[in-house]
Amino acid sequence: MTDAMAQSAGEDHSGPDAEVRRDVGRRQGRIGLALAAGLIVTWLALHITTVFFYPWTPVSVVSAPLVVAVLCWLYVGLFIVAHDCMHGSLVPFSPGVNRAVGRLCLLLYAGFDFDRLNREHHLHHRHSGTEQDPDFDAAHPDSFWRWYAAFFSHYVSWREIIVISAIVWFYLLVLGAPVVNLLVFWSLPAILSSVQLFYFGTYLPHRPTEVAFTDRHRARTNNYSWWVSLLTCFHFGYHHEHHVSPSTPWWRLPVVHQAAIAGQLEA
Repeated sequence: MTDAMAQSAGEDHSGPDAEVRRDVGRRQGRIGLALAAGLIVTWLALHITTVFFYPWTPVSVVSAPLVVAVLCWLYVGLFIVAHDCMHGSLVPFSPGVNRAVGRLCLLLYAGFDFDRLNREHHLHHRHSGTEQDPDFDAAHPDSFWRWYAAFFSHYVSWREIIVISAIVWFYLLVLGAPVVNLLVFWSLPAILSSVQLFYFGTYLPHRPTEVAFTDRHRARTNNYSWWVSLLTCFHFGYHHEHHVSPSTPWWRLPVVHQAAIAGQLEA
């Protein structure tokens, strides 16, 4: 059960305080759904355009890296929206909506199983930075690539391989997608986005350093500006704040980050 779902099940929904919470939740849901819809529609439009219709001209060859970078960033956004759905923070107190949107985002991302990732992610929060943490490589905590390989192999199973393979062959044999376009505008951004997500959302926040962790969350945060934080990982680099307040959606993490800087955030 996610944070917001548990909150919904256990709170008294009567009285003025409950009405205020409902109003805040409705506003958060409207904003979250609007941002999620924008990301999904933009990703779909760019995905279809580039995979099926991208023309390889001298000008387009030069612009292709920028297109790949934008697609990579949108892939990161899809995953972050799904992550909010795991915590029930996309639309508070609406577990069915969170599950539906989360499943859609992870299907578009790489055919991932939302329910499995949801269970693993909550284990990560309960056992952050320990051997029981499925996202942490206790054997190689200082090695980026070994840790990434363990992380990747843990989450990519035969299910994802079968789903992606089926879609690839459908694209090639039925829809006639060019192989080069598939590799450049689908495979490459997806793989790069996994590295981006891992680096800014797992490796940097949770790797041990000479500076000890300050609390049980065993997570650090960056001090990037708003724009850099958005471009690197949709504010997920404000990672200690996320662990302290997991029901906060990605787009409100900068506010929580400022509260942490001002000493107004309790672990």
